[in-house]
Amino acid sequence: MSVLRTKPIKDVIAQGEADGSDGQLGLKRRLGAIDLTGFGIGIVIGTGIFTLTGIEARDSAGPGVVISFAIAGLVALLAALCYAELASSVPTAGSAYTYAYATMGEIVAWIIGWDLLLEFALGAAVVARGWSGYLAELLDLPTRWFGEEGSTVNIGAIAIVLILGIVAIVGIRESARITNMLVLVKVAICVFVVVAGLFFVKAANLTPFIPPAEPAGSGDDGIKQPVTQALFGLEPSVFGFVGVLSAAAVVFFAYTGFEAVANLGEETRKPKRDLTLGLLGTLLISTVLYIGVSLVVVGMVPYTEIDRGAPIASAFESVGAGWAAVLVSIAAVAGLTSVILVDLVAMGRIGFAIARDGLIPPSIAKVHPRWGTPYRISAIMTVAVALLAGFLPLSALADLVSIGALCAFVLVSVAVPILRRKRPDLERPFRVPFSPVLPIVSALACFYLMLNLSVETWLRFLAWMLLGAVIYFGYGHRRNRLAQHEPAVAPTPREPTA
Repeated sequence: MSVLRTKPIKDVIAQGEADGSDGQLGLKRRLGAIDLTGFGIGIVIGTGIFTLTGIEARDSAGPGVVISFAIAGLVALLAALCYAELASSVPTAGSAYTYAYATMGEIVAWIIGWDLLLEFALGAAVVARGWSGYLAELLDLPTRWFGEEGSTVNIGAIAIVLILGIVAIVGIRESARITNMLVLVKVAICVFVVVAGLFFVKAANLTPFIPPAEPAGSGDDGIKQPVTQALFGLEPSVFGFVGVLSAAAVVFFAYTGFEAVANLGEETRKPKRDLTLGLLGTLLISTVLYIGVSLVVVGMVPYTEIDRGAPIASAFESVGAGWAAVLVSIAAVAGLTSVILVDLVAMGRIGFAIARDGLIPPSIAKVHPRWGTPYRISAIMTVAVALLAGFLPLSALADLVSIGALCAFVLVSVAVPILRRKRPDLERPFRVPFSPVLPIVSALACFYLMLNLSVETWLRFLAWMLLGAVIYFGYGHRRNRLAQHEPAVAPTPREPTA
């Protein structure tokens, strides 16, 4: 009954090879490398590029926000290399949760699975509220039902979550088609922003590139300050290189979610090749676009005048290109739509993996016989996200998405050398170079970014983890498959007959 018992690799592989036939709990393989890259870009390019650029440039880093995006992208790329090795070796649903279960033990797997549910649920809810706001601005809709301020219930956020939840439940191929279409729109607009914006860039707006450090406001002390400042008694400050690092920890939110690609391992036709292409392709394309767009925005407008809510659109309006601002708003709606959809798809797969292992009731892991998706858990997650998005102003909780993702990345990075030691014979179509040095660097870099988030964020994160511990020890620890000595691939729970 040890909390550190591990799931045998052969069981993980057996589950990954199940295709849903013969009553097995498996998912159908319908995706290729282009689909995976589309899903990855669909979730990565969204809120970060349309909102965080302005907030962090104005409040923390100035034009140095470009460096912040580059640092965050580099750390994410290191983590993606570790994901690529594990995903290509053990292609299964659950990604980091499953990798932890096979290497570091059950309690660590539960922590990371619970952590990922937090990341994707809050990410989808926050983005849904942002989507609603952009739509209201584009179509002049009443802020009472579509705005962030002064509204009791956000009808727009609830509606988009429910609609996209149905798409995620009906089928992975349908989700892929819609995501790929939306990705084409927003990537095209991002390229347009870079090319068109270059004509309005002024060198004076980029000087100084990293503004001198200055004392932070009174609101940035106490639990609002980064953990590094609280631990070492540093004077709270903004701008300077400290501001660049603090901004990097926040804009890391923009890269979170790429691990959703690894969650689709069981639905990929050639996972040993395509998962690596999807993961690395997503990060490389997204990082280049983020750096390009952020450089153009801070070059078009002095960082002290950048609009926090819609930095890109307002930048074009400030130079008299209002027509371009309309295109950017359309791209924002498309971009945020794809983020919500991929979040919902990923949540369903993580919940499916956890339920299949028995850490939560296995009956909710049932796969639909026609659609080939885990429809029960997906429906539950969709309703939960719709309620969060409709009734809670989640802007204060957005940093939880970053800390959740960074925690997962730390554990995945550590899992690479552990699995190499435990299973040196395992086939690895992709291998992280310079292991174990690079995985260790990845883990340390992710943990350092975690320390640059606020004390308040850490307290909320620990509260969520405490709730997860209650559920684990109250149910999952004694009721899961390993505890019951059940086979890895078992018959699907049948629907009750009348």
